[in-house]
Amino acid sequence: MAWRVTKGQGAPEREPVLTRAAALAQQVGESPQRFAVLWGLWSFRNTGAECQAAQAVAEQLFDLAKRQHDPAMLLRAHDALAASLYNVGAFAPARTHWEQGIALDDPQRHATPDTIPGSTRNYGLDCRSHLALVLWTLGYPDQAVQRGQEALTMAQALAHPFSLVNALILSARLHCCRREWQTAQAHAEAMLALATEHGFARYAARGAFVRGAVLVAQGQGAEGIAQMRQGLAALRATESAVGMPFYLAQLAAAYGQVGQMDEGIHLVAEALAMVDTTGAHQWEAELHRLHGELLLQQTVPEAPAAETCFQQALDIARRQQAKSLELRAATSLSRLWRHQGKRATAYDLLAPVYGWFTEGFDTPDLQEAKALLAALS
Repeated sequence: MAWRVTKGQGAPEREPVLTRAAALAQQVGESPQRFAVLWGLWSFRNTGAECQAAQAVAEQLFDLAKRQHDPAMLLRAHDALAASLYNVGAFAPARTHWEQGIALDDPQRHATPDTIPGSTRNYGLDCRSHLALVLWTLGYPDQAVQRGQEALTMAQALAHPFSLVNALILSARLHCCRREWQTAQAHAEAMLALATEHGFARYAARGAFVRGAVLVAQGQGAEGIAQMRQGLAALRATESAVGMPFYLAQLAAAYGQVGQMDEGIHLVAEALAMVDTTGAHQWEAELHRLHGELLLQQTVPEAPAAETCFQQALDIARRQQAKSLELRAATSLSRLWRHQGKRATAYDLLAPVYGWFTEGFDTPDLQEAKALLAALS
């Protein structure tokens, strides 16, 4: 666990230790120690974006926890299985498992990180932080903020820096998704200071990356991209592959904002190749949409190829029930069709997607969709 906290969950030093521990745990049989080892294997496979292998271990964790009749174990198993499902793009089942984990959490009983061997944070808090992200993806932006704030409030009440660092970076990511850059910056700066103080290298890299993305959004493109690249290099060094498509997408979008389309397209291609090899599909729809936007922003726009990208993004988002990503894809495709004179077709595509939403109308995504519908009508 020392390697995990100081060098990251995917630190290569962990693999031989975990492999040996797994062999010993197989001899011991069912015990809290076996659960801890399986969780260590899951975190290693998950961080390395070995998505199918990680999900298989998470299912073993879940089965073991149910047999042990231990609420703390079961809470932690729900968290692991939900994370694996989220990574492969199964957002609705991931939401269910995180909500079931929260239902098992007793804030009084778990006022500090649980005492299962190998624990480094409060898993009721972890479920709340991640639930916020999946709620945004599923199309509930305001409920996502409520859950994220609940997690931050809990984390601030704990005298446990690692739990607070984790809650802060997930909250920063949520506000990046909502395109609320000032809030994202505040959370990233707080997390970065805490991570640097305690030597949490992987989290410091995440904070630096988010801070760079905020600078780009604020018009400081060169400086922001430099910080994003620095953070990305540090994340690669810690073998943190599971979230890499998200980070590559953010950097690609930043290059698009400063007019370097070729760099952005190259990063999107790298990210999509990683999706194919790892099975980490959680950001796949947005990658295709971003690819289309970059193709349209080239000196010579490639409208047919961009339209194909937007349609791919729509199909994936619909299959995943990812309403926020579906809205973005529908907005991009409708905007293209409007430019091509297909106003009625564009309206018919976007109107029902926008009409599905019941909250989040102050967010940029929904405001842009509303303005486009007004122009189309």
